[in-house]
Amino acid sequence: MTPSRLTSAVVVGASGGIGGALVRMLAEGEVYAPIFALSRSGALVPQGVRTLPIDLSDEATIAAAAATVGEAGPVGLVIVTTGLLHRTGVSPEKTVGALDPATMATVFAVNTIGPALVAKHFVPLLERRGRCVFAALSARVGSIGDNRLGGWYAYRASKSALNQILRTLAIEVARSRPEAIVVGLHPGTVASGLSRPFRPDPTADGVFSPEESAGHLLRVLNGLGTDDTGGVFAWDGSPIPA
Repeated sequence: MTPSRLTSAVVVGASGGIGGALVRMLAEGEVYAPIFALSRSGALVPQGVRTLPIDLSDEATIAAAAATVGEAGPVGLVIVTTGLLHRTGVSPEKTVGALDPATMATVFAVNTIGPALVAKHFVPLLERRGRCVFAALSARVGSIGDNRLGGWYAYRASKSALNQILRTLAIEVARSRPEAIVVGLHPGTVASGLSRPFRPDPTADGVFSPEESAGHLLRVLNGLGTDDTGGVFAWDGSPIPA
């Protein structure tokens, strides 16, 4: 399904593997225009794509980016592709004894609060009449019902909280934009910086390239309807339990 008229598309986290691939695929299509690529560090983008700075830990930059995007007219698609599993000083916890409050706050700031603030400033820009989408990358490990291995406390909890925010947002958005779709997306295991320490072989079975993952995600989004809003869906379109 495509919008009835051209609206803009926004990719937050465009300097990452999945975000960059999404920007390239959207730029190749003729569904959205213009395309906005938002990132903290800057992103290499195809000709015609507009880049803007954004830092999800700084709400002022989110508001400023939204103001610029809003000048181009209504938005048909927003995808938040940012996420934090590990970096220097941050790694998934194997036991409850490894919990550190500062680390947990950092993970929640990126995985939960950041996307929520993007929604705060970008949802008002969404098309009011016609199909529009707000999506954020979630993770299967954020499912409470699917948790069978334990561990990864902060990451799991931050994605669970993100899913709840998306569900709540979907209920609110439906009141003013009845054709809007708000969803979380699980991209699978992707050969990127986020997964490298845990799946170092990018050619292993079950590991997607960023381009493959982006293609899966866009196909899933194109296949969703208003009955799906508020849900979380895997790369193959299957729903993920809360």
